[in-house]
Amino acid sequence: MADGNVALRDSKEQDGPVLVFTPAEWAAFTAGVREGEFDLTALAAGA
Repeated sequence: MADGNVALRDSKEQDGPVLVFTPAEWAAFTAGVREGEFDLTALAAGA
């Protein structure tokens, strides 16, 4: 997006809702992915 925001939607639902994230939100999410924050195997092992 021109304002730097990141817009996401389900490509199978072309008329569906769009989620819009600020650059800071997107950076925090991608950092969490890189750090394994959303690794379900690791999360299940720690439960």
